[in-house]
Amino acid sequence: QVQLVESGGGLVQPGGSLRLSCAASGFPFSRSVMSWYRQGPGKERELVATITSIGLLTNYADSVKGRFTISRDNAKNTVYLQMNILKPEDTAVYYCNAQRKVTTGTTDQYWGQGTQVTVSS
Repeated sequence: QVQLVESGGGLVQPGGSLRLSCAASGFPFSRSVMSWYRQGPGKERELVATITSIGLLTNYADSVKGRFTISRDNAKNTVYLQMNILKPEDTAVYYCNAQRKVTTGTTDQYWGQGTQVTVSS
């Protein structure tokens, strides 16, 4: 069974930091592109950060560039999101996403249940 389990969310003050973790199992993690998405209250889900299977290439939403860092440890089947200088607008449920190309033109995609991040003074 495929599982993506997020952890590390919580309540922090503006300017604070959190480190989210996503533990993966049940699929070839090391051959999957991993991403973090988030969905704030009354907002659509948006892509926050992506990291390739090797872990060398990353990209970020403009709103988090310079503050967030995505990383992965393939030996531990875990992807992380280090969030620094948090702002109230970062408040959202953060979701872990895995995407893997099975064959040409066919991909598998998996989602975690999400972890709440609340930034408030």
